[in-house]
Amino acid sequence: MNTRILVITLFLISSLSYSQTKLADKFFENYGYVKAIELYEKVVEKGKADAHVLTRLGDAYYNNSNSEKAAYWYQKALDEYSDIDAEYIYKYIQSLRSIGKYDEADKWFKELSAAQQGDSRLKGYNPDEVDIYSKLTTKSDIIVTIENLPFNSENSDFGSYVFNDILYYASAKENEKKVYSWNKEPFLDLFQISITENNDSFSYDSPSEIKGENVNTDYHEASIAITNDGKTLYFTRDNINKRNRLQYDKEGTTHLKIYKAELVNGQWTNVEELPFNDDVFSTGHPALSPDNKTLYFVSDREGGIGQTDIYSVDINNGDTYGEPKNLGEKINTEGREMFPFVSNDNTLYFSSDGYLNLGLLDIFKSNILKEDRSEPKNLGAPYNSGYDDFAFYVDSTSQKGYFSSNRPNGKGGDDIYSFNTTQCKQTITGVTKDEKWDIILPEVTVRLIDETGKVIEEVITGADGIYTFEIDCGKTYTIVGTKPDHKDDKKTTTTDFDNEKVNEADLSLIPLIDFSQIVINPIFFDFDKSKIRTDAQYELENIVDVMRRHKSMIIKIESHTDSRGRDKYNLKLSDRRAKSTRDYLISRGVEANRIESAIGYGETQLLNNCGNRVKCTEEEHQVNRRSYFYIISEDN
Repeated sequence: MNTRILVITLFLISSLSYSQTKLADKFFENYGYVKAIELYEKVVEKGKADAHVLTRLGDAYYNNSNSEKAAYWYQKALDEYSDIDAEYIYKYIQSLRSIGKYDEADKWFKELSAAQQGDSRLKGYNPDEVDIYSKLTTKSDIIVTIENLPFNSENSDFGSYVFNDILYYASAKENEKKVYSWNKEPFLDLFQISITENNDSFSYDSPSEIKGENVNTDYHEASIAITNDGKTLYFTRDNINKRNRLQYDKEGTTHLKIYKAELVNGQWTNVEELPFNDDVFSTGHPALSPDNKTLYFVSDREGGIGQTDIYSVDINNGDTYGEPKNLGEKINTEGREMFPFVSNDNTLYFSSDGYLNLGLLDIFKSNILKEDRSEPKNLGAPYNSGYDDFAFYVDSTSQKGYFSSNRPNGKGGDDIYSFNTTQCKQTITGVTKDEKWDIILPEVTVRLIDETGKVIEEVITGADGIYTFEIDCGKTYTIVGTKPDHKDDKKTTTTDFDNEKVNEADLSLIPLIDFSQIVINPIFFDFDKSKIRTDAQYELENIVDVMRRHKSMIIKIESHTDSRGRDKYNLKLSDRRAKSTRDYLISRGVEANRIESAIGYGETQLLNNCGNRVKCTEEEHQVNRRSYFYIISEDN
């Protein structure tokens, strides 16, 4: 090929790729991500993709919540270029989290942490805690039941708000509106639907557009808040002029604004724009404080901390407003904070991709409005997923509410989910028995004890021997059964997170009085010693208890050894041990005259054939090392 022709051809290809990149940029900047992706990928096919194209492809997929594709393109950019901006590393991490690649995300987070000291998006990150992400999906003792609602459409539905048994939300239902270039769906309108509570469930009527001729337009309306008296509606809308056309800034971008409407004869009317909006930045997602004196909203106005921040503004008498105030670094990060909601108990809920999360937007809660300066808390699964989770609403009394998500297996782009929270509870139950006779043992005191040793509850079993306790999930409990003249029995149970699970723990108590004997576990002495050890004292306390309950009981003590050692020595040793045992009982308040005798018999009364010079196992010798507590007399 002619060299000159080759140069011209390469120049044309380069110019065409540059032109397609610029065109893709234009679509991207105007949120036409589907088209932008198509154009960027054509540039890639021609081998002309630079860092800008690769990261823009990542961004386009990221903004459309396609985490797998976003991670793919961010990775290609990072593989091919060493000077990728930290912003894209952060989004790559977000995408990796979203698709469950936590180890890879952890590796990149460490690199970002080293490169971006002080970045607010690193809040809550501990590089030494490898399992940090999985903790956000760990079950707790709160059971959350979520349901994809029946009125969700094939397009986007989100932003629930409940007032007087009416659910308000935004939906891109099919109509004659224009199609939004970002997701190829119709523009959003505000809808309402009546709710009926049936026992512990809800039913929903057919949705209809919000009542009011001037609220819904040909463009976006979403995210509402209603005053306590039900007379004022705040909502988000695209910036439109009096001719119902979009208004653009100098760069060709249209922004969001907050409007309010009044309820007149059951219709929302008198729509007007709030004074702190502007044509050069967005203001949206209104939320009201419980006393309706403060309006919270989201904005990307100049002077903020991140991409979008949450602000507050005082609502004065006479429908005037104070100066908007940024909620500060305890809430806002260098990422996106969106969709604020303040519950009746003054808890602030919002969505963010700027804190440690499961990927993309997660829902957080903060007590900052209660003067608590602690870090916002990630609500975890199942509220949050690896996808966008946002627009949280909750009734703080019933702990029922709604959130929106584009997680898989939904009906449309975004879907509304209801949730109901209940405490995870289990039951532990059992039967108290006499171990020797294998029969029901009534009148046993059963105690439920927590991990700290505190007795939480106590019951006495009836004729059926059954006890039952309700217990929490995810905790360890000890059950102790006690009855006079019996050895205590105890069982330890650690509960999981299976709600309403029944744990069984029968208790078997051994009778201390067996006809003519008080039966306890073996009493052990140190080798060649007769001093009462602590473990022996523990067993002897059973004797003390029996004799205290039976005031007229008289016993005698016998002590025996095995055959090892000289016969005479064993006789003396066992006698010393018997008398040490007697002395201990006397020291514990048992009258001396109630112990008829304390005698050692050495190896003279073996229970098996393990006599002198007979080879036996340790277990066989153990049978012969014993003490007996015979009951000589007892009135009852």
